[in-house]
Amino acid sequence: MNVSNKKLEMNCNGKTLDLSTPAVMGILNLTPDSFYDGGTLNSVDEAVVRVADMVDAGAHIIDLGAQSSRPGAQRIEADEEIHRLAPFVGELMSRFPSMVFSIDTFHARVAKWAVDHGIGIVNDISGGHADPEMIKTVAAMKVPYVAMHMKGTPENMQVNPAYGDVVEEVALAIRQMVNRCHEAGIENVIIDPGFGFGKSLSHNYRLLMEMDQWSVPGCPILCGVSRKSMINKVLGTSPNDALNGTTVLHTLCLERGASILRVHDVREAVEAVKIVSFALSVHH
Repeated sequence: MNVSNKKLEMNCNGKTLDLSTPAVMGILNLTPDSFYDGGTLNSVDEAVVRVADMVDAGAHIIDLGAQSSRPGAQRIEADEEIHRLAPFVGELMSRFPSMVFSIDTFHARVAKWAVDHGIGIVNDISGGHADPEMIKTVAAMKVPYVAMHMKGTPENMQVNPAYGDVVEEVALAIRQMVNRCHEAGIENVIIDPGFGFGKSLSHNYRLLMEMDQWSVPGCPILCGVSRKSMINKVLGTSPNDALNGTTVLHTLCLERGASILRVHDVREAVEAVKIVSFALSVHH
């Protein structure tokens, strides 16, 4: 795990995120239609319990999302997204004052609203392509930005995705996103190859196994593989049965240099980080 060229501490709206060892980002879906746990949180109290469980299990970041990005998902506009988030955000910020929260959105207005309410990281599945205001909005707010690669949109991304060479094309797209961010003044850029976002099964595994080909010095890597179809298609499982496969992929991601795992199951991911980190420390 080569962290020598990565920024190990990030200021997240006044809270510090330490990436000297890999961090675990727990997913909190406030959506009715996400692929694994959509519609399971129907009240602020339920969300508080879920976050408390993730904090107890060792989460370093909690990622709030009010817009599903599963294949085929219909997009909602910024007003609806803020309407979904509003009942939860204030309560979560006050209950968990030391926790770093991120906002999973591609709307600049939602990102600004969230950071104004205490959220510390913007996680954008479109890498700044869905909303032309996003990059400059994040730059002005001085928070870390997760720039993800996606080919197409959630509505159409899994309709026969095609590349000449997936690793080369994603590497180029990531470098272009990072350059845009740095030119706009975003200091801390986290990169995400977008497993499952406009990629076939073989595309996903090539990107995973060739992480060194698309990584960017100084930019931590976020991997989101939890319970995704790239597991289920190999094992013949459903998202509900995919925890073991998820842990195997997390191990491969960590061995190749991932700094953040975005997960549904925090405790298991934290254990994977501890074991892989220990193994690599002994090895080196």
